[in-house]
Amino acid sequence: MYKNIIQRTVIFASIAVVCLIWLSSFTVHAAVLPEDRADVMYHSYDGGGVTIDGPSVLVRKSFLDKFSVSTNYYADNISGASIDVELLASEYKEERTEYSLGMEFLNNKTLMGLGYTNSTENDYVADTFYGSISQDFFGDLSNVSISYSYGSDEISKTDDDAFGTEEATHLKYIISLTQILSKNWLMNVTLQTDVDEGFLNNPYRKYSYIAGTDALGIIRDFSPEIYPETRTSDAAAIRFKYFLPYRAALGFEYRKYSDSWEIDAWNFDINYTHPWGEYLVFDVHYRWYSQSKAEFYSDLFTSKDVQNFMARDKELSTFKDTTIGVGVTFEYEPQSWGFVEKVSVSLLYDRLSIEYDDFLDARESVIAKTAGGGEESQYSIDADVVRFFFSMWY
Repeated sequence: MYKNIIQRTVIFASIAVVCLIWLSSFTVHAAVLPEDRADVMYHSYDGGGVTIDGPSVLVRKSFLDKFSVSTNYYADNISGASIDVELLASEYKEERTEYSLGMEFLNNKTLMGLGYTNSTENDYVADTFYGSISQDFFGDLSNVSISYSYGSDEISKTDDDAFGTEEATHLKYIISLTQILSKNWLMNVTLQTDVDEGFLNNPYRKYSYIAGTDALGIIRDFSPEIYPETRTSDAAAIRFKYFLPYRAALGFEYRKYSDSWEIDAWNFDINYTHPWGEYLVFDVHYRWYSQSKAEFYSDLFTSKDVQNFMARDKELSTFKDTTIGVGVTFEYEPQSWGFVEKVSVSLLYDRLSIEYDDFLDARESVIAKTAGGGEESQYSIDADVVRFFFSMWY
């Protein structure tokens, strides 16, 4: 149940995009087709009792000076036991595979795109279709882009035929404005709305409630979570990039999020890119994230079925996280490698720390029997995220 079990800590689906932004963070593009290139990535995540790693391969090629096609293969090998699994299930291993196909069309200063992604694991199948349009204005100083995606998921439960198959749909609307403010300043404003409907919770996860008392205090018991079947969320982000005289760049981001489950969140990110000599580029970034809990979340409910919706998913709790990351990229433009125009090798590392305010380590009361329910210590996660890239332009 990849999409829900590791909902927040698995961040690799967006890593390729983030890294490409990093590697090109000191270049401003007008409306042009993406460059012909091939990227190979290996990623690794280790934290919270879970290990995830796997490869990704992306190939992009343009033709007729108006079209660009791309294809991507992405895999995650997942093993271990998160805190939820330790409480309610046994250690597991599974694999998620993802295939994507996209095409872009350039007409004067307008860039249009279409794409499809299929993601499969043993109990979850997700199909996503997306489209986008981007237009330059005012002498290429302004760019407006609009994108839309539709996702359809089928959810099952391993070794439980009685569960059957549930469905969920996901709509995403994004509008983005990029503006060159001066020769040194670049600004981007992005607005996003998501609409989710259907089965939105994890069929394996359970909420916790008071089932009585013993010598240690409150006894925890568990029952399957119950979620609303709709969720609407809105997010707004503003980003600045400042290009320094010595080819380096500073970046800033502030993002605000809220949804119909009464979660409010915000994050701030600052990053610095510094070229060194002819071939090396160094990156460092810091990110702070904070959110409030969902209205139907509780670490420990007073009784079973005390309200219509009940959840104990730690990603719906109140928590803060920080990420500190560093990266180095080696770029080289060979003169006699035939069709190869440029190659680069990148190594990126992030240290992620999450502190949960109202999600307690129930293993202390349920497994170790060292505390009563509601008296356990606050849970936290420290994780290491590593990505290795090889890219080739042709």
